[in-house]
Amino acid sequence: MKNSKSNLEVVELNAKEREVEQLQILLANYQLYYQNLRNFHWNVGGNDFFELHAKFEELYVDASDKVDEIAERVLTLGGHPLGNFSDYVAISTIQEANSNCSGTDMVKQIIQSHNILIGKVKEVLIQANENEDEGTLDILPAYVSYFEKLNWMFKAYLR
Repeated sequence: MKNSKSNLEVVELNAKEREVEQLQILLANYQLYYQNLRNFHWNVGGNDFFELHAKFEELYVDASDKVDEIAERVLTLGGHPLGNFSDYVAISTIQEANSNCSGTDMVKQIIQSHNILIGKVKEVLIQANENEDEGTLDILPAYVSYFEKLNWMFKAYLR
């Protein structure tokens, strides 16, 4: 009996570690998303400047809050959140954005980033559900609906 309990504890620890790893990847993606938004905010031009400049700022302020929330979740689960940009770039599936493009292209890149973030959040939620991690399950579902609504609005903007 003692061995089976010990094995169970190892499985739980590994599942928790997998969740922390997924949160680290989400954190990295959010950091690249955040920096891309700052880049777009600084470099947007053209007829839609005022509208997009303000929207990009709104988005990067929100992203900054979520970066902090994700890092704190990593800490809560016993992990050590990544803090170096080189680490983020190495594991992020969001790429650094080119700012030498139109506002329309910036919006298209943001939609792509939202789709990546939605997918990564869903991966974390699967792991959190397996771990019965109510804290993560309480926080992350709102991220999905937030990005879905933003994508709907940005697609309407592009029409």
